[in-house]
Amino acid sequence: FVGNSTYLDDHGPPPQKVLPFPSQVVYNRVGKCGSRTVVLLLRILSEKHGFNLVTSDIHNKTRLTKSEQMELIKNISTAEQPYLFTRHVHFLNFSRFGGDQPVYINIIRDPVNRFLSNYFFRRFGDWRGEQNHMIRTPSMRQEERYLDINVCILENYPECSNPRLFYIIPYFCGQHPRCREPGEWALERAKLNVNENFLLVGILEELEDVLLLLERFLPHYFKDVLSIYKNPEHRKLGNLTVTVKKTVPSPEAIQILYQRMRYEYEFYYYVKEQFHLLKRKFGLKSHVRKPRPRPEFFIPSPLETEEPIDDEEEDDEKWLEDIYKR
Repeated sequence: FVGNSTYLDDHGPPPQKVLPFPSQVVYNRVGKCGSRTVVLLLRILSEKHGFNLVTSDIHNKTRLTKSEQMELIKNISTAEQPYLFTRHVHFLNFSRFGGDQPVYINIIRDPVNRFLSNYFFRRFGDWRGEQNHMIRTPSMRQEERYLDINVCILENYPECSNPRLFYIIPYFCGQHPRCREPGEWALERAKLNVNENFLLVGILEELEDVLLLLERFLPHYFKDVLSIYKNPEHRKLGNLTVTVKKTVPSPEAIQILYQRMRYEYEFYYYVKEQFHLLKRKFGLKSHVRKPRPRPEFFIPSPLETEEPIDDEEEDDEKWLEDIYKR
């Protein structure tokens, strides 16, 4: 009798939402490696493609206690899928706490350039602050703010020596206490995690190729990312994020930094080599210039990708709305 038939009789159960694979992505972004630029793009992409962008308000807590790790993993794992979670946090092993291990992505850059960018950014901010007469890190004492970078390095101030300089590797090594100690153990564990848990670790100096590969590997998240990035309005926005008052240390100081960061460089070159192998596999050419003799090799060039926007300022959403209203 037709009158008694239900929707289920005629149509079967309502269709389930088909999730893309992977549907759980974590971008545990490394500070001063273009992450603010990428997060701006992700905001636009999440609206365009309908994935759940989960960001964190915590910007300065990368190391977590065991209970904090469990809590964060639980919170991330219960987010609506497909999600992309992003935060400055050292690698978290979800499977250790019984969760599904998500796919990780990240971007790193030349370690000395990253350090210099951070050193001057902490003191003077970027062009937006300059225009608004804002001072970065208001609590910083004047003598510290104007501390000459060469003095800091040559006289071994804490900010310019280990363990502060051992910065990139812990993002890939993880939460183990030994991950904070500059050495082979942390380096090898970081490489292992890159191989086993990271879909892609890109190089900021080749950001357009990073975006191309992300678009290819994770289309549900990154489709059209390159055209959005190349949009002249977005480029204009990026120019406001260049760190100001950046000066180049002396050759002697740079050589000392290089020695102190030898593990960081070994990791950086390893990641760069893997990234270039991946590019070749997908037909992207790497324009490998002959390395210039040190120390000029470390001097930031005008071709560098723009600085990321600082994570503590959230006023960029307003600009995005204005720029991308269609």
